[in-house]
Amino acid sequence: MEVNDALIDNLSRLARLEFNEEEKEAIKKDLRKMIGFVEKLGELDTTGVDPLLHMSPAINVLREDRLQGSVSQAEALSAAPSTDGTYFKVPKVIRK
Repeated sequence: MEVNDALIDNLSRLARLEFNEEEKEAIKKDLRKMIGFVEKLGELDTTGVDPLLHMSPAINVLREDRLQGSVSQAEALSAAPSTDGTYFKVPKVIRK
């Protein structure tokens, strides 16, 4: 893949970024290195190597859901600094 000004301009347009000429040259240099690295990986013989889906053998390590007790509405409201009897009252944060 050829890394040129047109490619950098297209990528910057897609990413909605603006670069000066000095930054474009640095990006072209970095992009050439990345593409070269990927092309080098393509030269490896991967015959007999299974595709890797996860970096770790652990999959979906989640805790079990357990039904636990909860506080009642009255208990929760009793600790609130301000309520209307049903809901917590908080200062208004959205202004029109």
